[in-house]
Amino acid sequence: MNFETLVVETDADGVTLLTLSRPEALNAFSVTMAYELESFFHYAAHDDAIRAIVVTGAGRAFCAGMDLSADGNVFGLDESLSPAPEELRRHLAEEPYQSGVRDTGGKVALAIHACPKPVIAAINGAAVGVGATMTVAMDLRLASTKARIGFVFGRLGIVPEACSTWFLPRIVGTQQALEWLYSADILTPEAALEGRLVRSVHEPEELVPAALELARSFVVGRSSAALALTKQLIHAGTAAPHPLDAHVAESIAMHYTSINDGKEGVAAMREKRSPSFTGRASQLPRIF
Repeated sequence: MNFETLVVETDADGVTLLTLSRPEALNAFSVTMAYELESFFHYAAHDDAIRAIVVTGAGRAFCAGMDLSADGNVFGLDESLSPAPEELRRHLAEEPYQSGVRDTGGKVALAIHACPKPVIAAINGAAVGVGATMTVAMDLRLASTKARIGFVFGRLGIVPEACSTWFLPRIVGTQQALEWLYSADILTPEAALEGRLVRSVHEPEELVPAALELARSFVVGRSSAALALTKQLIHAGTAAPHPLDAHVAESIAMHYTSINDGKEGVAAMREKRSPSFTGRASQLPRIF
């Protein structure tokens, strides 16, 4: 895939480094970048050669938020529309709603969430606005000592986007999420670590290698199908109204994996050898 704003590199283990590449603009989020990110994650969901994804930024920033230099409505929205929630839901994938109403960052976040591969953010510098919120749709976040993370929407008179009001409280809790959103302060990596937004903090030169190594540890010698189903189970389980919902989904997922890659996993353990899994993340049963 060829992109204007992204660089994609995949190694022999299927670990993909996705770099936001507008360094002259601090990797500011544009409508083009939104479209390319959404396209990449939809593509990656079905490409079994991609087994895990690490996202970072070129240069000294991760993503400095929305590109405010664009002409007209920088969010690419149609100012003539005033849709109601029911109307938007009914026509979600239709124009003018698809392009003129739907939050661009939200479409990216949904594509990240739907991607059945581990996705890790390596936050190398400034991550502000959508540069921060896009990372909460990812599975884990690592930060550089030079990272600065800002949910700064209150300063602009707008609201959080990129589905972050769903993801952020699930990561850090409701109280912490509200404090950060109300204050609109810029977080140091230490504050982000203390608030459990990021997993770990690294020196700049160690950040991406650490993220790539973590991603590699998730996928080498592992079943891609089992990983993909586990990701689905965890996300759905946190929102399920009753444990029975998790039980039903887990039963179907366990039945599928145990008669496929699970057989190979058990045989490899008994024979004291490395397993050779063949399950694909692109070919899974429906568990919900």
